[in-house]
Amino acid sequence: MKASFYHTITLMGNMLDQANIPYQYTSGSALFVQGVDIEEYKNINLDVQWDVFNEAMDLFFIYSPTKLEKNPETSSFLMDVEGVSVTVRCRFNTTIKTDPYRLSIKMGDMEVWCTSLYSYLYDEEMRRYSNEIHAYLSAEQQGFTAENEQAWNQNNYLALVNRYGDPVELASKIKQNPKWRLHPFYKYMGDVTGKKITHLMGSNGVKAVALSILGAKVKVVDFSQENATFANELANGANVSIEYIVSDVLSLSSEHESENQDLVLMELGVLHYLIDLEPLFEKIKRMLTPGGRFILHEFHPISTKLITSNGKKHKITGNYFAPAIEYNVVAFSKHMPDEEKESLSKVVQRKWTIGELITAIGQSGLVIKVLEEEPNHKIHDIGLPKTYTLVAERV
Repeated sequence: MKASFYHTITLMGNMLDQANIPYQYTSGSALFVQGVDIEEYKNINLDVQWDVFNEAMDLFFIYSPTKLEKNPETSSFLMDVEGVSVTVRCRFNTTIKTDPYRLSIKMGDMEVWCTSLYSYLYDEEMRRYSNEIHAYLSAEQQGFTAENEQAWNQNNYLALVNRYGDPVELASKIKQNPKWRLHPFYKYMGDVTGKKITHLMGSNGVKAVALSILGAKVKVVDFSQENATFANELANGANVSIEYIVSDVLSLSSEHESENQDLVLMELGVLHYLIDLEPLFEKIKRMLTPGGRFILHEFHPISTKLITSNGKKHKITGNYFAPAIEYNVVAFSKHMPDEEKESLSKVVQRKWTIGELITAIGQSGLVIKVLEEEPNHKIHDIGLPKTYTLVAERV
């Protein structure tokens, strides 16, 4: 039955492409196209462009479509294609090609259009498959995390020394003005003296050491042993103590989910290593004490997903809404010698929109208190957002 399902999906996709009728598979059919196992292979759901819906019905005339079912929002018909039940639907006044979650997926020698798994954030039909979607993304995340972990454990210590210099010398600089290292989000932390703070994906330990100097009890979680080595040398140089746990965030053991952290921090270039936000925010909620704060300081997706800047010139080169998973150069490569850059493994990233982020946090039960968008401070980039700070609390 699975083979028949596959055949029918590619057959109809090819017919619609040949007829220039925009379409996308939805619901369980969309999951199947994207590689998710589904329980049954009996029913296919297909949306086509509303103003060519009659052409689609004529196209499938050989399969004896049923009489139209119509209401003010949609129109649909049923048919049997080689033993597989198919529902073809249109949504009036809705342009399929502009759906931000419309994806093209390679199936054999052809491309098939479907609704992205990530549309579950907003779409009730897809939300029915939340369990299957999260299970699939969790399995995929394990493979991507392994790739990213490899990329961040290849000469990263050398890159950190090239960037910051000797850890002991850097420690001396941090001690002179630790709050400066926590700009611009320190104002949302308040007095950190005695507070329990976890820095997730805390990288080189610069922020952790600054917080420890200010009197906080700091724990860092990161999967790079080379980051840990640098961070511990940095802490020793500053004569402070930090706890550094070498682990990816989602594999962090339950003993650290003790609901006793006053603050959980994430900052700059971290969210895109996660292809599903729900398990992250669920874990953060279990770490925080009631009234505890989650602070996220991140690069703005306008800068990372949409606009390319070169001096005074700005170009829209990307798709802000694209839910694509990308392979990119590892961030520390710019601090490596040119002859070594080519040999570095790439990282896997999923860049999130502001809307996806806000929705995922809201659905987790954390209460959003602040979203401050921060400008790019280069003269040529005045008016463009560069970063943002989000503050959420556990009630």
